[in-house]
Amino acid sequence: MKRKVLVGVTGGIAAYKSCYLVSALVKAGCDVHVLMTDHAKEFVSAMTFETLSHNPVITNMFRRDREWEVEHVSLAKSCEIVVVAPATANFIGKIAHGICDDMLTTTYLASKAPKIICPAMNTAMYEDEVFQKNLSLVASSGATVLTPVSGRLACGDVGIGKMVEPEEIAQVVKDALSLTLDFQGKRVLVTAGATVEEIDGVRYLSNHSSGKMGAALAERFADRGATVTLVAGKMTAKIADNIAEVVSVKSTHDMFEAVTSRAKQMDYVVMAAAPA
Repeated sequence: MKRKVLVGVTGGIAAYKSCYLVSALVKAGCDVHVLMTDHAKEFVSAMTFETLSHNPVITNMFRRDREWEVEHVSLAKSCEIVVVAPATANFIGKIAHGICDDMLTTTYLASKAPKIICPAMNTAMYEDEVFQKNLSLVASSGATVLTPVSGRLACGDVGIGKMVEPEEIAQVVKDALSLTLDFQGKRVLVTAGATVEEIDGVRYLSNHSSGKMGAALAERFADRGATVTLVAGKMTAKIADNIAEVVSVKSTHDMFEAVTSRAKQMDYVVMAAAPA
């Protein structure tokens, strides 16, 4: 199952770098939804982000071309992490004081998901005392602030204020969601669910295993890059779409044969089934 990431883009020149961030997150298997402020649209078009994310971009709190739903609340509830890149001094000042006057600020404050803030601005603005107080308030509320780096800025000055590179931001997101592909190239076999042992034509022995643990383990291995084979007995848990192979079995003997015939080709075998 794809992890839902909300990317907020505010009106700074670093907005163009957010295109690379969205692309990197999509390549990592995330379901990326982009919220743009009106000023952000002056730097990058909504169509660019729609093309990269494969999702509609939301820019207006009052648009009517959607199914009836309180959209900022829906997004806030469903996303697993919120990333604002770039985050301007204006945006940071608003959220520091609970001001909600557009879709991004409203959704940000409504969300209980982990938040990552990536400031980007002129050095003088970044070092301003009032801004630093606002940034401290945002950080103290639980948000992760990725401190900007020093370099040549769009205004021509040299100093702190450049947004962290998209690759680094994407890695922070993947780490937060445990999406690091540390099992890339590995083959993993996971067993799940209950087996059924027939006594006669009517009666059988089994148990109430749902297969939930095995299904969850298989999904997480796949999320982290593994090629997963799931040997599934009787189970009610949903099997994720990213499982490479699902082998359905009935009896304990069937499960034994399915596992032993494949085990030598695997890097890891995880036995999470509940044989009868």
